Amino acid sequence: MAQSHVVAKGGASGTSDGTSKKQYWALVVGCIGVVYGDIGTSPLYAFNEAVIAAKGESFAGREVVFGVLSLIVWSLLLIVTLKYIFILLRADNNGEGGTFALMALAQSVAQRSTPVLMGLGIAGASFFYGDAIITPAISVVSAIEGLKLVSPAFEDLVLPLTIVILIGLFAAQSRGTAKVATFFGPITIVWFIALFVGGLVQIIANPDVLVALNPWYGVRFVFKHGLIGFIVVGLVFLAVTGAEALYADLGHFGHKPIQTAWVGFVLPALTVNYFGQGALVLSRPEALENTFFLLYPDWALVPMVILATVATIVASQAVITGAFSVTRQAIQLGLLPRFGIMHTSESMAGQIYLPRVNWIMLIAVLLTVVVFKNSSNLASAYGVAIAAQMVIESLIAFFVIWRMWGWKLWQVALVIVPLLLLEQAFLASNMLKVLEGAWITVFMAALVGLIIVTWVKGVHLLAKQTRKNEADLDWLLRKLEAKPPQRVAGTAVFFTADPMAAPTALMHNLKHNRILHERNIVLSVKTEDIPRVPRHERVTVERISDSFLRVIARYGFMETPSVPKIFEQCRRKDLNVDMSATSFFLSRRNLRTTSKSEMPAWQDRLFVALARSSEDATTYFRIPTDRVVEVGTQVAV
Repeated sequence: MAQSHVVAKGGASGTSDGTSKKQYWALVVGCIGVVYGDIGTSPLYAFNEAVIAAKGESFAGREVVFGVLSLIVWSLLLIVTLKYIFILLRADNNGEGGTFALMALAQSVAQRSTPVLMGLGIAGASFFYGDAIITPAISVVSAIEGLKLVSPAFEDLVLPLTIVILIGLFAAQSRGTAKVATFFGPITIVWFIALFVGGLVQIIANPDVLVALNPWYGVRFVFKHGLIGFIVVGLVFLAVTGAEALYADLGHFGHKPIQTAWVGFVLPALTVNYFGQGALVLSRPEALENTFFLLYPDWALVPMVILATVATIVASQAVITGAFSVTRQAIQLGLLPRFGIMHTSESMAGQIYLPRVNWIMLIAVLLTVVVFKNSSNLASAYGVAIAAQMVIESLIAFFVIWRMWGWKLWQVALVIVPLLLLEQAFLASNMLKVLEGAWITVFMAALVGLIIVTWVKGVHLLAKQTRKNEADLDWLLRKLEAKPPQRVAGTAVFFTADPMAAPTALMHNLKHNRILHERNIVLSVKTEDIPRVPRHERVTVERISDSFLRVIARYGFMETPSVPKIFEQCRRKDLNVDMSATSFFLSRRNLRTTSKSEMPAWQDRLFVALARSSEDATTYFRIPTDRVVEVGTQVAV
C-alpha cells in the first residue's frame, strides 16, 4: 500500500482530459514500480509453498500442479482483476483510494451505519500494519534464499544478509524516496520481463500445463482433498498479496494507468511465470527445492538473485511508505496520537517520513525475521492480515455500491457476496495457520486495534471533561465588553478544538494575567472526511467582535496541518498576521488517572502514556517555538 511516490493525480485518466500520451505512459511505468512491486514478488514463494503443502499427501503430480495453478490464476482474475481493477478503482473519494478513503465515502452515504463503518475502517488499518511488518521480512528472505542454490555455503549468510539489507532500507527512509522512486518503474519492468521469459521457456517445453486455465481443476482439487485442499487455498492466497495496493494508490496514478499496467503487462507476466513453475515441476519434481530460481539456467542464477533482491526492496519500500501514509491519515482522523511527521520533498506532499513509526517497524521486522528464520515459516505467518483487510474492504464497498452508485440490493449481492465468500475462505484457511505463525499478524492487528480504541475512547472522555470547564465564547465576549480587562499591544492566537467554545488557554490567561491583546484569533483546525480540501476552501475567517476573530482551517485526512501556511491563506481573506510579532497560546494538559474513570485502570494508564508520548502541538503544527506560550492544566481522566 504505497502512498507517496508520484506527483501526478487526476490527470492519470489518459489523454481524454488533456494528459499527453507521454505523461500517460510515464504514469503506467511509475505504477508498475509502485503499485505492483508487492504482488510482483509473490512468485518467489507462492506456488512453491502451495505445492509443497499439497504434496503432504501422495497425490499425483499433475493433479497437484494443475489444481494449484488453477486456483492461482482464478484468484488473480476474480480478486485482483474483477474486484480491484474493475470495481474498487471506480470508488474514488475525490480521486483518492484506500481503506480510510473508502470508509469516509461509505459514511457519507450511510449515516446510520457510521459506527459500524468506523469499526471496519479501524480493523482494516490494524490488519494493514501486520501486513506492513511481514511483507519486507518474507520478500527479502525469499530473495536472498536463492543464494543457497549457487552454493550451500551461502546458507549461513541468508539471515545476516537479510538483516543488513533491512536495516539499510529502513535507515534510508529519512532521506526520502523521491530519487529512488524514479528507478522503481524501470527496475520492476525488468523484473516482470524476467518473470515472463523464465516461465515462457518452461511452458514451451511442457505446454500441457496450460489446461490448468480451466477452473474445474482448482474446484475439484479443493473438494476432493478436504483439509489439505483447504490449507492449500490459504497458501494460494499468497499469489494475490499486494492487490490492496491497487486501490490505495488510486490518487497517485488514476484508474486507467493502473488498469492498463495490470491487464497489458503485470497479469500476463505473473500468469506465465506461475505456469512456467508448474511446467518445471511436472518435468523435474526435484525442482520443488526452489521452483522460482530453478526456472533459470545456472549462468543466470546470480543475476536473478540480485534482481529479486532489488525487486523485494522495491516491494518493501512501497509498504513502508504506505505505513507512513496510513499513520498520518489515522492521526488526522483522531485515531492515533500525534507522531512527528517530516516532509522529505518540497514538491511532493505525499513524501513523508515518520521516525517513530519507521524504527518501531524496523524492530518488529527484524524480530520477525529472527524468530521465523526462513520464507517457509514466514509464509505461515503471511496472509491472515491481508485476507482480513480484503474482507473488510468488500464489506465497506457493499455500502458504497448500494447507496452511492444506486445499484439494486440484489445486484450488489450478486457481485459482492461471491467475492466475500471467496475472501472469507482465504481468511478461514489462513486462520488454520495461527499456531504455526499466523498468530503474529493477529497479535499485531489486535495490539494496534487496542491502541486505536483506547485513544479514541480516551480522547472522547477527555473532551467531555474539558467541556465541563469551558465557557461559551459568545458569553465570554459579552462579559469582556461589560468589564474590559487591561489591553496589551499585539496579536494573540488561541487554539481550540471547538470554535464555539472559549479556549482553555484564553480563560487561564484572563484568570492569571488579567490582560487581553488588542487582536485575538481563535484558531480551530478541523479534519474533514475527504482526502484533501481544495485550497480555496481551506480557511474561513469570521469577525466576532472588534478584537476577536474566529479562524477555522480545514484539512483532509491525507494532509498535514501547518500554521504558517494557514496564515498565508488568511492574507487572501484580508487577515494579515505577522508571525514574528504574534503570541501563540497553547493549553498543555497534564493528564492523571483517577479511580472514577469510565475506562478500566489499565486502559486509563495506556491512554495517559499515549498522550504523554504524543508530539507537542508546537512541532506538529510548525509554530515558531519562540512565539509559543504554554498554559498548563491538570485533567483527570
